[in-house]
Amino acid sequence: QVQLVESGGGLVQAGGSLRLSCAASQRTFNSNIMGWFRQAPGKEREFVTAINWSGRSTSYADSVKGRFTISRDNAKNTVYLQMNSLKPEDTAVYYCAAGLVISSADYNYPYWGQGTQVTVSS
Repeated sequence: QVQLVESGGGLVQAGGSLRLSCAASQRTFNSNIMGWFRQAPGKEREFVTAINWSGRSTSYADSVKGRFTISRDNAKNTVYLQMNSLKPEDTAVYYCAAGLVISSADYNYPYWGQGTQVTVSS
């Protein structure tokens, strides 16, 4: 069964840090590309970052470059999102996704987790 489970969300003050984790079933992780998207209240879901199997290829949204870092541990079937220098505008539900190509388009990711809430207070 394909499954993605996010964890690590919570409430943090502006300027703080959080690390999100996404544990994947073996079948999902074999999809190669792992990504993070987010959706703020009243807004469309947006791409945050993605990483390929080896970890050598990544892509970031301009809004998070230099502050967020994606990484993966293939032995643990887990992908991480380290978020530093958080801003109130980073507040959203963060979703882990698995796909076959690094892309900012959510339709390229057939597998999704249930999401984890990140709230950044000012």
